[in-house]
This record gives sequence, C-alpha cells and structure tokens, in this order.
Amino acid sequence: MQLSLIRLAAAALIAVAPLGAAAQNLFAPAIRVDERVITGYELQQRAAMLDLLNSPGNPQELAREQLIEDRLKVGAARSVGVAPTEEEILEGMAEFAGRANLSREEFIQALAQGGVEEETFRDFVYAGVAWRQFIRQRFASEANVTETTVDRAMRPGTSSNVRVLLSEIIIPAPPQRAAEAQAIAEQISSYTSEARFSAAAREYSATRSRENGGRLPWQDITELPPVLRPILLGLQPGEVTDPLPIENGVALFQLRGVEEAGYTMQEVATVDYAAYYIPGGRTAEALARARVVASRADRCDDLYGIAQNEPRSRLDRQTLPPAELPTDIAFELSKLDPGETSTALTRSNGQTLVLLMLCGRSTENAPDPAADAAPGADGDEDAPRTRREEVTLGLRNRRVQRLAENYLAELRANARITGE
Repeated sequence: MQLSLIRLAAAALIAVAPLGAAAQNLFAPAIRVDERVITGYELQQRAAMLDLLNSPGNPQELAREQLIEDRLKVGAARSVGVAPTEEEILEGMAEFAGRANLSREEFIQALAQGGVEEETFRDFVYAGVAWRQFIRQRFASEANVTETTVDRAMRPGTSSNVRVLLSEIIIPAPPQRAAEAQAIAEQISSYTSEARFSAAAREYSATRSRENGGRLPWQDITELPPVLRPILLGLQPGEVTDPLPIENGVALFQLRGVEEAGYTMQEVATVDYAAYYIPGGRTAEALARARVVASRADRCDDLYGIAQNEPRSRLDRQTLPPAELPTDIAFELSKLDPGETSTALTRSNGQTLVLLMLCGRSTENAPDPAADAAPGADGDEDAPRTRREEVTLGLRNRRVQRLAENYLAELRANARITGE
C-alpha cells in the first residue's frame, strides 16, 4: 500500500497557514479558541497526518491553522444544532479515502503505519462534514444567482479560471516615513511563514484585513489589477511579493493558495467607483468622519448628497477600464462588492484619507449562444438545458463558498485565541 496514493487525495483540499513548539506535556492545552482547547498531542498528530498527505507548506504551521479553524467551524455548527451522525462521519471518511482509491479501512491502516491515530482522521472529517452542513443551512437563502448572471457566464470567452488565496499588508508610507516603511517591507518580503506574515499584518498593515492577519478570501485572478496578476502567478504558496510601491504606501502580498476555479464571469470591461476625500489622513477624527459617511451611504449616488455643500474636489467619481485604474485603488476595489467601502488609502502625502466605494462593474457585451442555439442541434435536445444547469450549480457553489470563507474569517477575527 502506497502512502503516496493518500497524498494525491488531499493535495487540493488543504489550505496553507500558521505552529510553534509543542508543550512538554502533549495532553496539556497548547491553544485556546474561546473556551475550546487544542492539545499539543492534537497538534502533533495533525502535523503528522498532513506530512503523510504531502500537504503544501509547513505541516506544523498548517496543523495549528487547521485545528483553530476546525474549532471555529464545529462551534458555529453546534450553535445552531448541527451535528453529523455516525453514518455521515463514516461516509465522509470513506469518501476522503476514496480519493486515493483506498477503502476507509485501508486508509486508516496506511495512516497508522505513519503513526497517525484513527481519531485524528475522524476529527478532521467531522469538522469538514459539520461545516458543510452548517454553511448549507446558513447560506442556502443567499446562494441564488440571477438568470442574467448565468447568461453572462455562458457567453463566449468565459471559461474556467484561476483564483488565488492571498494575504495582504499595506504599510502607510508618507514622505517622512517612506524609508522606514520600505525597510520594513523589504524584511517582510523575505518571509515564507504565514504565521510571521500574519503577525506583521497585525502590526503594520493599514487595511481592515489586519484584524485577520491580512488574510483575504479566494479571488478570481481577473478581479485583480492587471499589473499584479503575473507577479502573483509567479509565486509559490508561502512566497511574498517584492515591496510594491503605491501612492503613500508600500504593498506586499503572500500567496497562500492557487487553484483552477469553475465558471466565471466575463472579463471586467469597466469599473465604476467613487472616492470621497477627507482631510486629516489617518487621524482618529478623519477615520471617524469616514465611518459616519459610510453609514449614511448605501450606494455611490448617496455620496452626492453628503458632499453637496462641500468643495467639488471632495468627491470624485470615475468609470475606467481596469488597466487604467491606479494599482492601489484597483486592488482595494477588487475586494469590494457594490456599495461597500474601504479606508485603506490616502492621498496628498498621507494628509488626505480616501473613502473608496465601489459603484459597480460592467462586462463586455457579447452574443449569448444559448439564446440562438436550436434544441437538438447537436443531437441532444437536453444539452443546452444541461449546460445551463451545470453553470448555475457552479455559480451557486462558488457563491456559497465565498460567503463561507468570509464568515469563517469573521469568526476568527471575533474569537479569543491564545497560544498562537
């Protein structure tokens, strides 16, 4: 029996992330996630399993990250009464083992040869099954996609696409701090540990994601600034970009994962956004003003009323192709849905805070072949309908996955985690 068969099963399932030294007493608490405990033994066992599965990244760091997230996932599921049955757990274990063309018993035996207990595998599967059941219940009503969205996804030029899992750090760098910020950024760019990068994000980054160690959810590569795409695709998971200069700042991105995604929207043709400029830079007063404005504006048009008695330069609204957007603005907008705002950027040498709002995105118009296709033209009357159902299901699944990733990031940001 080859353990390499198991490795093939998990390569696409396991995300990379942060572990330190185990406690001398392996059964003593090593990490606390709110009131839930992770022992040193659990960390050791999960790391050993990940090593056998040949998971990308550092097994110890990944074990710590996974177990923290497992506690959050199981806690969320239990809070609404979700608990997998024994049959569901066994089915989940068999399904995972089947990815390596092994039975559940063969898979458990192979793990045992590497010193991994069956309970470690069982706990891993339990958390995954509980989370899937929870997100289906939690986000079922939010997973619907419109017919227009499906039409766009079926247009020519739309196909499977690459998506990336990033962490970000945006270091403010007004002229008086430019050299210091550059030196910090150059040091961070040498990191290969997600734990170190996350710690640096919490310490130095100006973005809202700093509370979550700079971690961002999965993003389509086409949503990112064109200048950034080849840089990211040239990285291996764990690697960090060279410092990227932006106006009044320095940006760094760590690649945590990359995969081929399913159906995607067409390439974005134009981005409509608004920038509301607030004097004072990143002072407490300016940030407080930004929160007030954001609370009063649900869409870009609302900003006109807020700025009507202020200088015309206070509000700037633009509709531009992605390639013409300033890099820092393009990246912030890539993280937003219409009506959402960001306060990560400044202008005027750091003296002006930018409240950035995404108004909307437009895609290239193209004829919809589904509208013109004659049923049975390819000898299968059900083919157009089947294709549409596949696309719809793919879009729904991706929407649920993104909602779940964002929710997990929120759970982690709000959790009290000690021992990281």
